[in-house]
Amino acid sequence: MAVALDYKPVLLAHPGRTTPVSLQEYESEGGYSAWRKALTSMTPDQVVEEVKASGLRGRGGAGFPTGNKWGFIPKTPGAKYVAVNADESEPGTFKDRELVEVERHRVIEGVALCCFAISAETAFIYIRGEYIEAANRLEAAIADAEAAGLLGRGCVGTQVNVRI
Repeated sequence: MAVALDYKPVLLAHPGRTTPVSLQEYESEGGYSAWRKALTSMTPDQVVEEVKASGLRGRGGAGFPTGNKWGFIPKTPGAKYVAVNADESEPGTFKDRELVEVERHRVIEGVALCCFAISAETAFIYIRGEYIEAANRLEAAIADAEAAGLLGRGCVGTQVNVRI
């Protein structure tokens, strides 16, 4: 029988936390290492295959395999965009606000990886209008990531451009 001591959170890295994880704290925990690895030593197809192999699933009600979703994007020329729904509109789910308020750099890294995997340079994150603090915190984190060279033009010193 499992007891509380055996519990390992799977939705959040910092359950119960209310203050945002800073860029420095996130990086000290290994944050943005997958982003750096993807940009410096992987192709977009390799990123998709690694995500498929990981078993990562969406956090919505269907739990759809993330790598499969990314793999559906046509490899045709032309602009591609990533749209992230942080509206928290799936019945019975309450995770989007927590993610964009506290785990904001985890969200940003995931969005950036998706952009790279599908060859998109621009992503949009929709946040419910009532979540003003979440939007403000996410915008501040995006600005921090841009200032650190993780986002924007020439991410991590490469030819990859990602704007969120």
